[in-house]
Amino acid sequence: MEPKKFLLWLFIVTIVMLFAAMTSAYLVRSTDGDWLKFDLPNRFLVSTGVIILSSVTMQWAFGAAKNNNRTMLLVALTGTIILGLIFLKLQVDGWGQLVDQKVFLGGRYSNPAGSFVYILSGLHGFHLITGLIYLLIVLYSSIRTQAGSLNLLQIEMCTTYWHFLDLLWIYLFVFLQVNN
Repeated sequence: MEPKKFLLWLFIVTIVMLFAAMTSAYLVRSTDGDWLKFDLPNRFLVSTGVIILSSVTMQWAFGAAKNNNRTMLLVALTGTIILGLIFLKLQVDGWGQLVDQKVFLGGRYSNPAGSFVYILSGLHGFHLITGLIYLLIVLYSSIRTQAGSLNLLQIEMCTTYWHFLDLLWIYLFVFLQVNN
């Protein structure tokens, strides 16, 4: 296996382990009697659709790179970046909806249930920001014509990471919907 791909997969495995531990802790802690029940913000559902759409544009970018279609590659990468930023904005709006429901992160009026939602979505948001940085690097490379069918490794790795982030959010969203 190509060493850079191996490192990416090792990184993905560590993220999976982190979120597995966090969701396990969520389940264990939720058995205590003080667990707050509340509705997830509807912005989280909308953001789920946005991140799924961003995976479509990322796959489109990968296909354009394979076909050496630089214009479509740039359009698709830019679209993926824009959708990633919209996802993050919707997440922040979702946190605002949580505050409106009197669900807080830490402090005197907080509850572990709400804190877990903030931490899980925030931790995913952090990883999405790293994905956006990676996308910007690939976009810069593509503008400089270094990414294309002759150099697919960078865009392939970026596509893999972006799809992983998409699947991770879907898992978190479903997990929180079912267990909240």
